[in-house]
Amino acid sequence: MNTNTTTRPGTDRPTSTADGPWISDGKKPPASRLQPPGRRRTIPYLLLGVLLVLACVGGFLLISLGSGDRQAVLALARDMSVGQVLTTQDLRQVNVAVDPGVAVVGAEQAATLVGRPMATNLSTGALLTPNSIGGATVPTDRHAIAALALKAGQLPPEVAPGTTVSVVFVPGQAATESSFPADDGTEWPGVITSVAPALNEQTVVSVQLAEAAARQVAAVPAGQLSIVMLSAGGH
Repeated sequence: MNTNTTTRPGTDRPTSTADGPWISDGKKPPASRLQPPGRRRTIPYLLLGVLLVLACVGGFLLISLGSGDRQAVLALARDMSVGQVLTTQDLRQVNVAVDPGVAVVGAEQAATLVGRPMATNLSTGALLTPNSIGGATVPTDRHAIAALALKAGQLPPEVAPGTTVSVVFVPGQAATESSFPADDGTEWPGVITSVAPALNEQTVVSVQLAEAAARQVAAVPAGQLSIVMLSAGGH
Protein backbone atom coordinates (compact mmCIF):
# COMPACT_ATOMS: atom_id res chain seq x y z
CA MET A 1 0.00 0.00 0.00
CA ASN A 2 1.39 3.42 -0.94
CA THR A 3 1.08 6.23 1.59
CA ASN A 4 2.03 9.87 1.34
CA THR A 5 3.06 11.87 4.39
CA THR A 6 2.20 15.52 4.41
CA THR A 7 2.40 18.26 7.00
CA ARG A 8 -0.83 20.15 7.70
CA PRO A 9 -0.35 23.89 7.81
CA GLY A 10 -0.08 25.19 11.38
CA THR A 11 1.00 21.89 12.85
CA ASP A 12 4.15 19.84 12.92
CA ARG A 13 2.28 16.50 13.03
CA PRO A 14 2.32 14.71 9.74
CA THR A 15 -0.84 13.17 8.39
CA SER A 16 -1.16 10.09 6.32
CA THR A 17 -3.23 9.88 3.14
CA ALA A 18 -3.88 6.18 2.76
CA ASP A 19 -6.03 4.73 0.05
CA GLY A 20 -9.17 4.93 2.24
CA PRO A 21 -11.68 7.38 3.68
CA TRP A 22 -10.41 10.58 5.19
CA ILE A 23 -11.27 10.35 8.93
CA SER A 24 -8.60 12.41 10.59
CA ASP A 25 -9.87 15.89 9.84
CA GLY A 26 -12.15 15.93 12.91
CA LYS A 27 -15.37 16.10 10.89
CA LYS A 28 -18.28 13.69 11.38
CA PRO A 29 -18.50 11.18 8.53
CA PRO A 30 -21.66 11.27 6.37
CA ALA A 31 -24.75 9.41 7.67
CA SER A 32 -24.73 7.14 4.65
CA ARG A 33 -21.44 5.74 5.84
CA LEU A 34 -22.72 5.10 9.38
CA GLN A 35 -25.83 3.05 8.37
CA PRO A 36 -25.49 -0.32 6.64
CA PRO A 37 -26.94 -0.33 3.13
CA GLY A 38 -30.59 -1.40 2.92
CA ARG A 39 -31.53 -0.65 6.55
CA ARG A 40 -34.15 1.94 5.59
CA ARG A 41 -35.84 -0.42 3.15
CA THR A 42 -36.48 -3.17 5.70
CA ILE A 43 -39.04 -1.17 7.70
CA PRO A 44 -41.75 -0.96 4.95
CA TYR A 45 -41.40 -4.68 4.24
CA LEU A 46 -41.83 -5.44 7.93
CA LEU A 47 -45.04 -3.39 8.10
CA LEU A 48 -46.35 -5.10 4.97
CA GLY A 49 -45.76 -8.50 6.55
CA VAL A 50 -47.63 -7.48 9.69
CA LEU A 51 -50.59 -6.28 7.60
CA LEU A 52 -50.70 -9.56 5.67
CA VAL A 53 -50.76 -11.56 8.90
CA LEU A 54 -53.60 -9.43 10.25
CA ALA A 55 -55.57 -9.85 7.02
CA CYS A 56 -55.19 -13.64 7.15
CA VAL A 57 -56.32 -13.75 10.77
CA GLY A 58 -59.35 -11.58 9.98
CA GLY A 59 -60.35 -13.77 7.03
CA PHE A 60 -60.06 -16.90 9.15
CA LEU A 61 -62.31 -15.38 11.80
CA LEU A 62 -64.93 -14.40 9.22
CA ILE A 63 -64.98 -17.92 7.75
CA SER A 64 -65.23 -19.46 11.20
CA LEU A 65 -68.13 -17.24 12.17
CA GLY A 66 -69.94 -17.96 8.89
CA SER A 67 -69.51 -21.72 9.14
CA GLY A 68 -70.81 -21.67 12.67
CA ASP A 69 -74.31 -20.77 11.39
CA ARG A 70 -74.52 -23.68 8.94
CA GLN A 71 -77.00 -26.48 9.48
CA ALA A 72 -77.17 -30.04 8.21
CA VAL A 73 -80.43 -30.24 6.23
CA LEU A 74 -82.00 -32.54 3.65
CA ALA A 75 -82.08 -31.95 -0.11
CA LEU A 76 -83.20 -34.06 -3.04
CA ALA A 77 -80.67 -36.28 -4.79
CA ARG A 78 -82.83 -36.49 -7.93
CA ASP A 79 -85.92 -34.95 -9.49
CA MET A 80 -89.12 -35.86 -7.65
CA SER A 81 -92.73 -35.40 -8.74
CA VAL A 82 -95.88 -35.08 -6.70
CA GLY A 83 -97.01 -38.41 -5.29
CA GLN A 84 -93.65 -40.17 -5.60
CA VAL A 85 -92.59 -41.99 -2.46
CA LEU A 86 -89.26 -40.99 -0.95
CA THR A 87 -86.49 -43.54 -0.48
CA THR A 88 -83.09 -43.21 1.15
CA GLN A 89 -81.52 -42.85 -2.32
CA ASP A 90 -83.68 -39.78 -2.97
CA LEU A 91 -82.23 -37.84 -0.04
CA ARG A 92 -78.85 -36.27 0.61
CA GLN A 93 -77.42 -34.13 3.38
CA VAL A 94 -76.14 -30.62 2.71
CA ASN A 95 -74.69 -28.00 5.03
CA VAL A 96 -76.14 -24.56 4.41
CA ALA A 97 -76.49 -21.26 6.24
CA VAL A 98 -80.19 -20.82 6.96
CA ASP A 99 -81.74 -17.48 7.85
CA PRO A 100 -84.08 -17.41 10.85
CA GLY A 101 -87.65 -18.12 9.85
CA VAL A 102 -86.76 -20.31 6.84
CA ALA A 103 -88.44 -23.72 7.16
CA VAL A 104 -86.11 -26.64 6.38
CA VAL A 105 -85.95 -30.31 7.29
CA GLY A 106 -83.02 -31.30 9.46
CA ALA A 107 -80.79 -34.18 8.40
CA GLU A 108 -81.69 -36.05 11.60
CA GLN A 109 -85.27 -36.43 10.32
CA ALA A 110 -84.31 -38.49 7.24
CA ALA A 111 -85.65 -41.75 8.69
CA THR A 112 -89.08 -40.21 9.25
CA LEU A 113 -89.39 -39.11 5.61
CA VAL A 114 -88.61 -42.43 3.94
CA GLY A 115 -91.80 -43.98 2.62
CA ARG A 116 -93.76 -40.72 2.53
CA PRO A 117 -95.03 -39.17 -0.73
CA MET A 118 -94.02 -35.88 -2.24
CA ALA A 119 -96.58 -33.12 -1.97
CA THR A 120 -95.12 -31.11 -4.83
CA ASN A 121 -92.66 -31.30 -7.72
CA LEU A 122 -89.04 -30.49 -6.84
CA SER A 123 -85.82 -30.73 -8.83
CA THR A 124 -82.45 -32.17 -7.88
CA GLY A 125 -80.70 -30.19 -5.16
CA ALA A 126 -83.85 -28.49 -3.88
CA LEU A 127 -84.06 -28.18 -0.09
CA LEU A 128 -86.92 -30.05 1.50
CA THR A 129 -89.44 -28.16 3.59
CA PRO A 130 -92.16 -29.53 5.87
CA ASN A 131 -94.78 -28.57 3.26
CA SER A 132 -93.08 -30.49 0.44
CA ILE A 133 -93.74 -33.85 2.11
CA GLY A 134 -97.11 -35.47 2.72
CA GLY A 135 -100.47 -35.27 1.03
CA ALA A 136 -100.28 -34.10 -2.56
CA THR A 137 -101.07 -30.45 -3.01
CA VAL A 138 -102.93 -31.04 -6.26
CA PRO A 139 -104.28 -29.88 -8.51
CA THR A 140 -101.78 -27.09 -8.88
CA ASP A 141 -102.65 -23.69 -10.27
CA ARG A 142 -104.44 -23.78 -13.67
CA HIS A 143 -104.56 -27.58 -13.63
CA ALA A 144 -107.30 -30.12 -13.05
CA ILE A 145 -107.50 -33.86 -12.35
CA ALA A 146 -109.24 -36.31 -14.67
CA ALA A 147 -110.07 -39.90 -13.71
CA LEU A 148 -109.50 -42.59 -16.32
CA ALA A 149 -110.87 -46.14 -16.15
CA LEU A 150 -108.35 -48.17 -18.12
CA LYS A 151 -108.11 -51.84 -19.00
CA ALA A 152 -104.99 -53.97 -19.12
CA GLY A 153 -102.88 -52.93 -22.06
CA GLN A 154 -104.02 -49.31 -21.88
CA LEU A 155 -101.42 -48.31 -19.29
CA PRO A 156 -97.97 -49.63 -18.34
CA PRO A 157 -97.91 -51.63 -15.10
CA GLU A 158 -95.03 -49.44 -13.88
CA VAL A 159 -97.26 -46.34 -13.71
CA ALA A 160 -97.34 -44.93 -10.17
CA PRO A 161 -98.11 -41.60 -8.48
CA GLY A 162 -95.68 -38.98 -9.74
CA THR A 163 -95.10 -40.63 -13.11
CA THR A 164 -94.94 -38.27 -16.06
CA VAL A 165 -97.27 -39.54 -18.76
CA SER A 166 -99.02 -38.65 -21.95
CA VAL A 167 -102.72 -39.41 -22.33
CA VAL A 168 -103.28 -40.52 -25.93
CA PHE A 169 -106.59 -40.69 -27.82
CA VAL A 170 -106.96 -44.08 -29.52
CA PRO A 171 -110.19 -44.27 -31.58
CA GLY A 172 -111.92 -47.64 -31.72
CA GLN A 173 -112.99 -49.44 -34.87
CA ALA A 174 -116.49 -48.05 -34.62
CA ALA A 175 -115.30 -44.52 -33.82
CA THR A 176 -116.79 -41.67 -35.79
CA GLU A 177 -115.54 -38.16 -36.40
CA SER A 178 -117.64 -36.98 -33.47
CA SER A 179 -115.50 -39.15 -31.18
CA PHE A 180 -112.50 -36.89 -31.64
CA PRO A 181 -111.90 -33.96 -29.27
CA ALA A 182 -113.33 -30.64 -30.42
CA ASP A 183 -109.94 -29.12 -31.22
CA ASP A 184 -108.59 -32.29 -32.89
CA GLY A 185 -106.12 -32.80 -30.05
CA THR A 186 -105.03 -36.41 -29.64
CA GLU A 187 -102.37 -36.26 -26.92
CA TRP A 188 -102.15 -34.49 -23.54
CA PRO A 189 -99.16 -34.41 -21.14
CA GLY A 190 -99.87 -34.97 -17.47
CA VAL A 191 -98.72 -36.40 -14.14
CA ILE A 192 -100.24 -39.38 -12.35
CA THR A 193 -101.54 -38.43 -8.90
CA SER A 194 -103.04 -41.75 -7.84
CA VAL A 195 -103.62 -45.31 -9.04
CA ALA A 196 -106.58 -47.18 -7.56
CA PRO A 197 -106.61 -51.00 -7.30
CA ALA A 198 -108.06 -52.82 -10.28
CA LEU A 199 -111.84 -53.13 -10.22
CA ASN A 200 -113.82 -55.14 -12.76
CA GLU A 201 -110.63 -55.66 -14.75
CA GLN A 202 -110.11 -51.91 -14.86
CA THR A 203 -107.66 -49.60 -13.12
CA VAL A 204 -108.79 -46.11 -12.17
CA VAL A 205 -105.98 -43.63 -12.70
CA SER A 206 -106.10 -39.96 -11.71
CA VAL A 207 -104.08 -37.67 -13.96
CA GLN A 208 -103.26 -34.01 -13.40
CA LEU A 209 -103.60 -32.09 -16.66
CA ALA A 210 -104.01 -28.53 -17.80
CA GLU A 211 -107.60 -27.42 -17.20
CA ALA A 212 -108.58 -27.41 -20.89
CA ALA A 213 -106.90 -30.79 -21.47
CA ALA A 214 -108.65 -32.32 -18.47
CA ARG A 215 -112.04 -31.30 -19.88
CA GLN A 216 -111.21 -32.80 -23.28
CA VAL A 217 -109.99 -36.07 -21.75
CA ALA A 218 -113.12 -36.37 -19.60
CA ALA A 219 -115.27 -36.01 -22.72
CA VAL A 220 -113.63 -38.88 -24.63
CA PRO A 221 -115.71 -42.09 -24.62
CA ALA A 222 -114.49 -44.88 -22.36
CA GLY A 223 -112.03 -47.29 -23.89
CA GLN A 224 -110.56 -44.76 -26.31
CA LEU A 225 -107.71 -43.47 -24.14
CA SER A 226 -104.33 -44.97 -23.32
CA ILE A 227 -101.42 -43.80 -21.15
CA VAL A 228 -97.86 -43.60 -22.38
CA MET A 229 -95.17 -43.45 -19.68
CA LEU A 230 -92.53 -40.76 -20.23
CA SER A 231 -89.19 -39.98 -18.63
CA ALA A 232 -89.21 -37.33 -15.88
CA GLY A 233 -89.82 -33.98 -17.50
CA GLY A 234 -90.65 -35.61 -20.83
CA HIS A 235 -93.21 -34.25 -23.27
